[in-house]
Amino acid sequence: MKLCLGMLGLALLCGPQALFAGPPFQTDDPEPIDYRNFEFYTFGTADATSFETDTTGPAAEFNWGALPNVHLHIIVPLAAIVPSEHSEPGQVGLGDIETGVKFRFIQESKRRPMVGTFVMFELPTGDASKGLGVGKTWYKLPLWIQKSFGPWTAYGGGGETMFSHSPGFGNYPFAGGLLQRDIGKRLTLGGEGFYHGAEGPATPLNKNATLLDVGGYYKFRDPGFQFLFCYGHTVAGQNENYAYVGLYWTWGHKGAADRDSASRRGAAPPFAMAAPFSQPRSFGAF
Repeated sequence: MKLCLGMLGLALLCGPQALFAGPPFQTDDPEPIDYRNFEFYTFGTADATSFETDTTGPAAEFNWGALPNVHLHIIVPLAAIVPSEHSEPGQVGLGDIETGVKFRFIQESKRRPMVGTFVMFELPTGDASKGLGVGKTWYKLPLWIQKSFGPWTAYGGGGETMFSHSPGFGNYPFAGGLLQRDIGKRLTLGGEGFYHGAEGPATPLNKNATLLDVGGYYKFRDPGFQFLFCYGHTVAGQNENYAYVGLYWTWGHKGAADRDSASRRGAAPPFAMAAPFSQPRSFGAF
């Protein structure tokens, strides 16, 4: 319990981390925001191993429904590295900026799931010499599916994170699955299993890991204003802790208020995931 509270506190203070998956989870979904609508997140994430704790935040995420079935995405994060050995200096600064395009190419029907992708372009704005960025543009290429059953929603998928001749970083796969349920009109809770491969010798995540995360959303105003939270720990592979906290707003063309955004992920981290410095992940949605 003390570890859980400590990680959540660190995320609140320091913000998110490089792995934006579907806020607040690491698994993303295929559902873009509505055409001519907007989303804004301010959030923080933390990812801790026995070597160090990496955070990004406070971070700002903005999503724009530029076309039907398409939204554009950007995250600007403050990144930090906190070594486990106090004799080693920590680092703080701008992390790699995440941009992306989410595209839904199959609509959900009574029997057919929704299918889409969320391609990420991680721009080399973080100082690679301090471990706050990779030093070159890197990419995430996923495929996500989703199906709803009354108050239940399930989504998942996977993909590949790819680096372009970046010393110390290696391409690695990721995959996740999530099940969530609406609890009344204001609360949504969910749980996910999330796997990522070894991210390279320059990162603290140099081995495979599978995490079990739990989290959800509390709607102060549905869907316009929400509180997002998540915490998880390794169940197989390298020891790792993950935490996310954030606030979410949405607005725009008529029709946005008719949609329950809890089934969506921006983020988005997102993996939730956050941006890569010594740990290459991605924020808004994986």
